[in-house]
Amino acid sequence: MPNITYIEYNGTRHPIEVAVGKSVMQGAVENNVPGIDADCGGECACATCHVYIDAVWLERIGRPPAGSQEASMLSFAAVTQPDSRLSCQINVTAALDGLIVRMPEGQH
Repeated sequence: MPNITYIEYNGTRHPIEVAVGKSVMQGAVENNVPGIDADCGGECACATCHVYIDAVWLERIGRPPAGSQEASMLSFAAVTQPDSRLSCQINVTAALDGLIVRMPEGQH
């Protein structure tokens, strides 16, 4: 299983093995990682699973497509940056082994 490191705003690291086929959000929720609220359960309808993609991974993960539902939802997220993504929209594959995501200070 790919290992994903979730980093809280305060710097606390949570390295978690996440099964291929799950979303980055599901990996956090199923392992009680603080900082990802996922109020809508992964339906891309709330922006409370907002994360920042580590610079090393941004090219591989990519940005949300312009005009996509994810891009629209990110407009509701607190403190977005060019590396912002909704973790519910990132599907875990073997190629994401080592992925690092950081959480914003808050999701609301």
